[in-house]
Amino acid sequence: MENLVTSSLAYYTSNFQGKKVFVTGHTGFKGTWLLVLLDKLGALTKGYALAPENNKKIFEEIAQEITFESCIDTILNYDSLEREILAFQPDFIFHLAAQPLVRLSYEIPLETFQVNVIGTANVLNAARKLENACQIICITTDKVYHNKEEMYAYTENDPLGGYDPYSASKAACELVIDSYRKSYFNVQDFSTHQKGLASVRAGNVIGGGDWSTDRLLPDIMYSLQNDVEICVRNPNSIRPWQHVLEPLFGYLNLAIHLKNDPIKFGTSYNFGPSVADNLTVIEVVKQAIAVYGSGSYVVPELTQQPHEANLLQLDISKVKAHLNWEPKFSAAEAIALTVHWYKNHYHSTNAYQLIAQDIDRFFN
Repeated sequence: MENLVTSSLAYYTSNFQGKKVFVTGHTGFKGTWLLVLLDKLGALTKGYALAPENNKKIFEEIAQEITFESCIDTILNYDSLEREILAFQPDFIFHLAAQPLVRLSYEIPLETFQVNVIGTANVLNAARKLENACQIICITTDKVYHNKEEMYAYTENDPLGGYDPYSASKAACELVIDSYRKSYFNVQDFSTHQKGLASVRAGNVIGGGDWSTDRLLPDIMYSLQNDVEICVRNPNSIRPWQHVLEPLFGYLNLAIHLKNDPIKFGTSYNFGPSVADNLTVIEVVKQAIAVYGSGSYVVPELTQQPHEANLLQLDISKVKAHLNWEPKFSAAEAIALTVHWYKNHYHSTNAYQLIAQDIDRFFN
């Protein structure tokens, strides 16, 4: 089986060129990078998402450089979503649309559950009405597991759970996905419905163009660029850091395998770094400062902060065995790529050009 790390861009082009790909959440950070990838592969792409927030200029920049269709609407508008999916008749669906922030989920719990759980059900319910064959990849998160706060790497068979509304909503997503897989996309009836369905759980993703609130690298780069101290909330928290291209190419690779054998690959997969790249927050901060060449940080005394997981690791044995996938960039390389991306963008380099350069680095 071809290894994701050593395969060429031609491997993906041969599987996606001319194929119809429907992407929810295409105006977000990962969605924007996925649009560029699909454009390079020659796919016919349609996105469905809310309008990008005012400070998220990356989507506006790449939209001038690539070809795709776009529908701006909420994933909770089922009639609109179903109409767009059925009219497009996609060969692949990548469901990324979500409320993705832990701390924000404490402020808007109902919206978080509605978007993440009902939104996922809306996508799957519309997809089951497609008459053509379609492979569906639903993106959840590494935070779906019942976190024991121990030095333990979670496998896909570990119990689901969630302390905060975001984590709980994503764990609930997994239950919705599993229900649709059994109720409507059952492998025993595949010849009738022709739908493959998999869920993917990625670690903390970093890369250029993410300007979301309460995310470590965007906060670091904002502070460095403005010459202010980096405020480090949880210095000793451990996370599985990885460059955004790692899981995205993993999703594409899984979609190819799902198309070839939806019975075998229609399951859940962890995508994360090697164990050595599970770094603490303070380690990431120090490495970013070193790459940038200047900067400082402070660890303030914080009280009455919302709960966030302190220790989270993923076991990626399954995806290695099933897809022959493994991460290419180390955490240090991912941090360096991200810092350089922002520095170059601050000096007016176009976002599309920077993403294209990182894609080339991924294979070279």
